[in-house]
Amino acid sequence: MKTTFGWLKTHLETDATLDVIVGKLAMLGLEVESVEDRAKPLAPFVVGRVLEAKRHPDADKLQLCLVDTGREKVEVVCGAPNARAGMLGVFAPPGAVIPRTGQALKASKIRGVVSNGMLCSGYELMLSEDHEGIIELPEGLRPGESFVKAAGLDDPVLDVKVTPNRADCLSVRGLARDLAAAGLGKLAPLDAAPVAGSFPCPIAVHLAGPDDKACPLFLGRLVRGLKNGPSPAWLQERLAAIGLRPISALVDITNFLTFDLGRPLHVFDAGKLEGDLAVRGARSGETLGALNGKTYELDSGMTVIADANGVLSLGGVIGGESSGCTATTTDVFIEVALFDPLRTATTGRKLGLQSDARYRFERGLDPEFVRPSLEIATRLILELCGGRPSEIRVSGAVPSWRRTIRFRPDRVRSLGGLEVAASEQRRILHALGCAAHETGDHFNVEPPSWRADIEGEACLVEEVLRVHGYDAIPAESLSRDGAVPAPALTPAQRRAGMVRRTLAACGLIEAVSFSFLALKEAALFGGGDAKLKLMNPISSDLDVMRPSILPNLLAAVRRNADRGLPDIALFELGPRYRDDTPEGQDLVAGGVRAGAVRRKTWDEPARPASVFDAKTDALAALAAAGVAAESVQLEAAAPGWYHPGRSGTLRQGPKVLATFGEIHPAVLRAMAVEGPTAGFEVALDAVPEPRAKGAARPLLKLSSFQPVSRDFAFVVDADVPAETLLRAARGVDKKLIAEVRLFDLYQGRGLPAGKKSLAIGVTLQPTETTLTDAEIEGFSAKLVAAVEKATGGTLRK
Repeated sequence: MKTTFGWLKTHLETDATLDVIVGKLAMLGLEVESVEDRAKPLAPFVVGRVLEAKRHPDADKLQLCLVDTGREKVEVVCGAPNARAGMLGVFAPPGAVIPRTGQALKASKIRGVVSNGMLCSGYELMLSEDHEGIIELPEGLRPGESFVKAAGLDDPVLDVKVTPNRADCLSVRGLARDLAAAGLGKLAPLDAAPVAGSFPCPIAVHLAGPDDKACPLFLGRLVRGLKNGPSPAWLQERLAAIGLRPISALVDITNFLTFDLGRPLHVFDAGKLEGDLAVRGARSGETLGALNGKTYELDSGMTVIADANGVLSLGGVIGGESSGCTATTTDVFIEVALFDPLRTATTGRKLGLQSDARYRFERGLDPEFVRPSLEIATRLILELCGGRPSEIRVSGAVPSWRRTIRFRPDRVRSLGGLEVAASEQRRILHALGCAAHETGDHFNVEPPSWRADIEGEACLVEEVLRVHGYDAIPAESLSRDGAVPAPALTPAQRRAGMVRRTLAACGLIEAVSFSFLALKEAALFGGGDAKLKLMNPISSDLDVMRPSILPNLLAAVRRNADRGLPDIALFELGPRYRDDTPEGQDLVAGGVRAGAVRRKTWDEPARPASVFDAKTDALAALAAAGVAAESVQLEAAAPGWYHPGRSGTLRQGPKVLATFGEIHPAVLRAMAVEGPTAGFEVALDAVPEPRAKGAARPLLKLSSFQPVSRDFAFVVDADVPAETLLRAARGVDKKLIAEVRLFDLYQGRGLPAGKKSLAIGVTLQPTETTLTDAEIEGFSAKLVAAVEKATGGTLRK
């Protein structure tokens, strides 16, 4: 919302400076995004009088003008056809920067004659698009006087950011009203006295839908015998200051009232109307040639104003070119109406059409200001264009808007943290236009017609606080338990961050997907519960909360493969949903690897993603979350969406920490994913909390003694998990053993049927003395005995 400082003061009687007003608007919740000083780039330009203008000796279309600049008389070469002796123009001395080009002006020879400055056009000063001639200033100005001051361009332009709920502040008067309520002056009275009609209005208006809300009220009035010429300078200057191009008096009046009073209206050339008007829904196949030069196809959900020949305008959005006013217009029909905000917004979005009228109608207008705005518009038209007005034609009625809100003054303290006397609260509410009647311990408050955003007691608390001043709310320090501030992140948040960084370091790319997906995909991963279906999905194929992160990642794999990227590794940290309760939402780190995890080279073939890649990623995520690989148990079972023979579960006792494996071929087919794909999910909420606060991490102790490595191979039953063998080996001497690693699996010739050979490497790290051969042999015997007891196997000879 733009306005000039001077324009604002036509509605606000105040001596406050610009800086004070800008600061107060910010405290009222109306942020001033910018204050444009239009005078600054035009400061060097002055009024100059052309004393004589004679033909250039070497150019037919150039003139030599002798210009009185107030300080001296200089010769200027000028090509403008309207340059003549006696006229007042805008003189730019050497050194001035021309706004249009950004170049500094220099004294230079033009066809052999030195030009000591320049007489400027409105185009060169970026004040208009007129570059056919130089600016002609009215008489009464003195040569040398500042052009900025003479043209009224020393009025700063304020650009105010208005929140969507404050439709009442989308006008200069609305801003002035808020400032007056805050004690920064007095709101100037508004002359909305009725203008008597001299004849009945011959044009009737019929409200024909599409429904009762489309247009509840329509007022119209005919003005005959007017003359539509250029608007006066004050009106053109105000419109130009806020970025609007002056067109003609009639059009400029409608634009002016839109910004001055926040009341869009429209004028039709009555000579181009056929019969009465109807406000109705658009019909199939109808189009509108709009005032912006574009043609729009309409549908039945759009409200139009039409005559016997067809559509004239889109209600609340834009007028039509066929009934637009021109310089030949002598009779106009003024339309002031209320249009449904929802339908107006929908129409604008469908057509991709934004206008100042739509911007205000879709936020809601003052229903009681329809008739006063028509009287004000009539008076302006009569003043600027002349003519005779008809009586007002009224269709419909003002919709019901009155409401009473129970307001307890002590709620300002309980909700806003500020003590404000009840009498002051009542004064503020009255200043904002509310009617407040005291009843016992509360007020019955009736908001004004222009404040549709005030819906309840909390809204009134906000109004009192912002007008009284947010800066009056006392600052209170938060209580501290100690001198050292608490950590910014919780242990769970730090754990999630570590998992995210670890998975990225493992070569996976983080993805972010919706927390919902299609029902048919959810069913593949154990989901689809009716309680998890969305009542209002953003898309028909995103209608249920996800039971797992994997389906969304698999969908991303498919999209990448369709674009020529079949080898990809993705992960995501996010929620999955077991039911519709808060407890049924789990934070999960999930990932997938698809295609080749290692591309083929001259010495190695390509290696596709497998269960072991998923297991490695899951163990890495658990390690980052603080769970050591040695503390989890591996179970060769997993949910049904994994391959039954190539998947597993990682547990700590009965608690499931992670699942991993290759994705079931049937699931891959259902999701149109080709090639080998493995995935995992780590339940971060199931990971045990870190040790109690205050427990110190053990010191790192590095041994100065040589480590010793020994390899052992055991023949065990084929169904014995390798984890059982590894756990037994690690338990022989936890202080001495640094690492136990499985490095070979063999089944086949040389072994009995139903048997397999598992080979492990054991690293011993002494800390007190070098191990002797006898100690190593003794350890080896203990390890063999422990493994044989745990697995029922034997040492392979």
